Amino acid sequence: MAARLLVLPLLAGLVLLLGTPATAAQAAPGCSGRPAKTVAFATGELRVYKSRTQACAVAVAKAPGKKRTMSVTLQPRGGRVVKDSGSFTTMAGPVTVDALNRCVRATGAVAGKSASTGWILC
Repeated sequence: MAARLLVLPLLAGLVLLLGTPATAAQAAPGCSGRPAKTVAFATGELRVYKSRTQACAVAVAKAPGKKRTMSVTLQPRGGRVVKDSGSFTTMAGPVTVDALNRCVRATGAVAGKSASTGWILC
């Protein structure tokens, strides 16, 4: 019984020391859901997340720091393209669309290099 009473404070201290594990939502600020597709390219990564009713995308620079041109687009099949573009240091996006029972396609670009997913989540 005494051993159990000592273990609990030790475990609590360990959690405080190490922190909690990162989740998909923490990996891409603003995007909720589970990771659905990641496409790497020369200067960054295009990440797409899917929740029950929505899809979300971000373009993340491989080497964040200085401002450079970045963009991310997301389009549901039969819908309009949602885009975020400009000069950013770390990432473009998030962009979100309603995607309940709909395919989506995403494109991401960082410093002139880009990648796209084609139609996914069908």
